[in-house]
Amino acid sequence: MRVLTVITMLGALGLCAAIAFLLCGPVPAMDWVYDPGASFQLALGENPAPVQVFVPQPAALSAYAQLGKLIFFDTSLSSSGRISCASCHSPALFYGPPGAGPAMFGGPALASQGGRAVPSLTYLETEPPFSIGPDPGGDSDAPVALPQIPAANTPPPAEKTAQSTAQSAANIVPQGGFFWDGRADTLQAQAIGPVLNPVEMDGGSVARVAARLRAAPYAKLFVQLDGPDIFASPAKTVAEAMFAVARYEVEDPRFHPYSSKYDAWLAGRARLSQAEMRGYILFNDPEKGDCGACHLDQPTADGMPPLFTDHQFEALGVPRNPELAANQDPAYFDLGLCGPVRKNLAGQRQYCGMFLTPTLRNVAARKVFFHNGVYHDLRQVLDFYNFRDTEPGKIYPTGPDGAVEKFDDLPRADWQNIDTADPPFDRQLGQTPALSRGEEEDIIAFLKTLTDGYAPGA
Repeated sequence: MRVLTVITMLGALGLCAAIAFLLCGPVPAMDWVYDPGASFQLALGENPAPVQVFVPQPAALSAYAQLGKLIFFDTSLSSSGRISCASCHSPALFYGPPGAGPAMFGGPALASQGGRAVPSLTYLETEPPFSIGPDPGGDSDAPVALPQIPAANTPPPAEKTAQSTAQSAANIVPQGGFFWDGRADTLQAQAIGPVLNPVEMDGGSVARVAARLRAAPYAKLFVQLDGPDIFASPAKTVAEAMFAVARYEVEDPRFHPYSSKYDAWLAGRARLSQAEMRGYILFNDPEKGDCGACHLDQPTADGMPPLFTDHQFEALGVPRNPELAANQDPAYFDLGLCGPVRKNLAGQRQYCGMFLTPTLRNVAARKVFFHNGVYHDLRQVLDFYNFRDTEPGKIYPTGPDGAVEKFDDLPRADWQNIDTADPPFDRQLGQTPALSRGEEEDIIAFLKTLTDGYAPGA
């Protein structure tokens, strides 16, 4: 009898442990009913459906890419002689900005502040050119977490709207391009922007940049690649130089290594921790983070690894950053797609306040977030999404009258463009925020799995 009693007690304890594992683990309870086998693997941090994706194999850099690398690190192209492309796009920081300043300083004395935070140059090799057209993902492009099991009672993915009521029923959206406002269509066009910008490298003019290229130690390589007349036309000289920089960014795998823990997990070669798995599910849950609606975590249609962006533009209404020199003028507003840097959409008021959705790859390595660099860590970013509408006093400043100055970095006439439909922005003042503090921490744990250079067992 004693043996039977012990066995019964052990069985009961095991059952209790199993129930606790089920209820306290990262996988929703109903998913266990729908597919217990896959749910068990997810609960262990495993991927029950490993995915085979295409990643180009490293190869020796072409001659043009080698030239581009030399140009990328060449400080002589700047008026100060002290900064290069690599100064703002640090290889040690996944080609993102060094430090936590809202914008970098440039110009002849490195005393002129830029107007926007420096984006990363990683994972841009497949960025489409700018266009305004139908949403390729349709009205409901928030995916179920891959390979999360959709339970019978799981709410459907939230519809991602066109944000503005002025948009047509066909869900016409701006998408693609480089820079925060998508104004460059190619990496070659993007490369010349900072070189000529007076508050960045401040190259002065195409003719002046061409003269510096002609005097550079690698000028002979230019001649070998393009012939003896390459320096006869300054426009051609600079165009070929920027083409070489673009080739360097496309060919060098350090710009797109796809070597994160998430990539390893996707292929079935790594386990996520309990916190990482909870964060992954919250990342895709339309009732919680809903991050996956814009930062797509599934492989692309052509079999490439996920890029964690839909390449589209959003007006989020982030608070004004007083650390930006341009913002000292209360009449100044950075309107993204409709100016002041981009010029050709200035009259398209339905796009004012919209900025490109960046990739989240290596996001945990950044110290400055959003176009105006207003935030400096991921907790602040998640707090913005969580409290923007439910507790705006935590996000925005208070005016002289004691009222919260919500959406203080956009003119009131453009507030209609701000996303108030897509979760978690569909909540109202006083409602419960989408995420608890612990859930925010779990999402941050997941976001850290997107950092390249994962070494199993390290």
